Amino acid sequence: MVRHIVLGNQSLLINIDQWFQVRDIYYPYVGQENHLMGHFHRIGIYTDGRLSWINEENWERKPAYKSDTLVSENWALNNELGIELLLEESVCCEDNIFLRKITIKNLQKIFREVRLFFNHDFHLYGDGVGDTAIYQMDHNVIVHYKRARYFLIGILKANNKEDMVADIDDYAIGYAEKDGLKGTYVDAEDGILSKNPVAQGSVDSTVGISLQLQGSSTEVIYYYMTAGKDFKDVYTLNDIVMELGPENLQKHTEKYQRNWVDRQRIDLSGLEPRLVDLYKRSLLTIKTQTDTNGAIIAANDSENIQFNRDTYSYMWPRDGAFVSIAMINAGFPEFTKPFFRFCKNVIWWAGCLLHKYNPDGTLGSSWLPWVTYGEPSLPIQEDETALVIHALWKYYEATGDIEFIKEVYEPLVKNAVFFMDDYKYPNDIPVESYDLWEERKGIFTFTASAVYRGLLSGEKLSRLVGDKETYKTCISRYSKLKKAILRELYDNERGIFLRGINYKNHNIKNKSLDRTVDSSVYGIFEFNLLPADEPRVIRTMRNLEQKLWVPGTGGLARYENDFYYRQEGRINSNPWLICTLWLAKWYIAKAKEIKDLEKALGLINWAADNSLETGIMPEQIDSLTGEPLSVAPLTWSHAEFVDTIIRYQKKKTQLRIKED
Repeated sequence: MVRHIVLGNQSLLINIDQWFQVRDIYYPYVGQENHLMGHFHRIGIYTDGRLSWINEENWERKPAYKSDTLVSENWALNNELGIELLLEESVCCEDNIFLRKITIKNLQKIFREVRLFFNHDFHLYGDGVGDTAIYQMDHNVIVHYKRARYFLIGILKANNKEDMVADIDDYAIGYAEKDGLKGTYVDAEDGILSKNPVAQGSVDSTVGISLQLQGSSTEVIYYYMTAGKDFKDVYTLNDIVMELGPENLQKHTEKYQRNWVDRQRIDLSGLEPRLVDLYKRSLLTIKTQTDTNGAIIAANDSENIQFNRDTYSYMWPRDGAFVSIAMINAGFPEFTKPFFRFCKNVIWWAGCLLHKYNPDGTLGSSWLPWVTYGEPSLPIQEDETALVIHALWKYYEATGDIEFIKEVYEPLVKNAVFFMDDYKYPNDIPVESYDLWEERKGIFTFTASAVYRGLLSGEKLSRLVGDKETYKTCISRYSKLKKAILRELYDNERGIFLRGINYKNHNIKNKSLDRTVDSSVYGIFEFNLLPADEPRVIRTMRNLEQKLWVPGTGGLARYENDFYYRQEGRINSNPWLICTLWLAKWYIAKAKEIKDLEKALGLINWAADNSLETGIMPEQIDSLTGEPLSVAPLTWSHAEFVDTIIRYQKKKTQLRIKED
């Protein structure tokens, strides 16, 4: 199940599903230590002797964001109860505080008492073993804690508080998932909680607040949660909420986020408003998926754990490089500096980046083996190393920040260049590594093209710092590599580029061809090996579109017979947003007249059409139903959308100048 609302400040990340339940809480790293692991925090309304949780079927719900912010505008209506809710939710930009401004409207014309209940099913550190929850009377709040993770919950009936005490009217702390116990939310069914003040082990809590609503009237309350590493942290943040007021904190956050996203430097004139909105939404979403220490996380939708007992909450250097390039091109180069420092710190001693990393810089889980066919084997995707160097050059082009290049040059750039130079066959083709889909080992057009681009960038960076030995190495290597790619990875029989090749028993004279049609061969033009309008590229890309376009839903699949998230019995593979946008980039790159951009714009609109109603972008969509699949948001999808819009706008401007 995808996440419709993501809220975060690069330290605290909150994911909310389509039923307005908090489903993921990451702290203190984005993507690491999910303190819910897909369990949920729910909201209930009790009135007229009846309780209804807003995830139930008798509620209408419409998730949304306020424009150009990471503040939700989630609307819910229950005609049977005669209650309407507006949930304006945010994570403070500077402090680890989750805020909810809740507007409750009584749709009936008579006076009513309405009670709101908030249930919390924490699994601290992701396991829910040995947790403690307490009611703290001095501040009238609930605190869940374990080791160095503390979460404090309070409710306020007004923006201003003089006594520094929350307005919780009722509470219960108890056991969940133990001896058949469901949790304290069951205690709310009669509108009254037990006031049990403590529990340890597998625990949950529920807090309540009572409101007196006149007929057809509206009231506002504020729910908040602070996150810290000890009691002092969460109580200090609690004081900030009391002193400054939740309304003022949220307005400050809105203003900051609008100012931040408006720093983007691309002329968006001429784009329809929904594409402009989605472009800005993508920038904001990317920021939520990036940890303050530099890890750009692929996705933080914990529901994926149900598929393979692992998540996407890792930093893949390749994904991070593509995201960095998009952010640099959009006018946020400083945003990417922590990412390059992260890569500098984790690069392996041999000069390559390994498969993926945890947000704290430790090595992530991997299914890539260190032994293949009885021989030692590096578990890498070489494109990940190359693309980070390519992205770093983009950073310098945008900033001229030579001091930063000097800071990361020796450990990152120089080591990577000499690895890419050494990791090759005698015919200059790169040694086998895993493809960008992490499914097979071989020599791939995408990987080889990325290495070529990484070496081009390595040459420019080494010239900057006056490292003659390294830039001479780069020149020699990339010039030979280009010839080798055009010779070894081109299918002369079909006149298109191959997905890849293999050398049997490492014998370069015994080559087998992988003729599977794969969208990743777009790398031939993307990484400047050949121009987009070169005949071999044109034939290759047209073949991709012909063979991989998904009938019905549209969009481009990853490759022929892709079974990832493909429903049993389906003929067609699922279309991916990133692959469809690669095709759009090709149409943009080869356009000679304004009218040539129409196809690209259609593909951009396809990506917009297949985003969630909140602007969150999934990885792929179901080939039959068009429903979002796998994870959402996928950070790479948002980055490709940003970068494609930038290229579209720039090319449109160039062609207009030319035609004028």
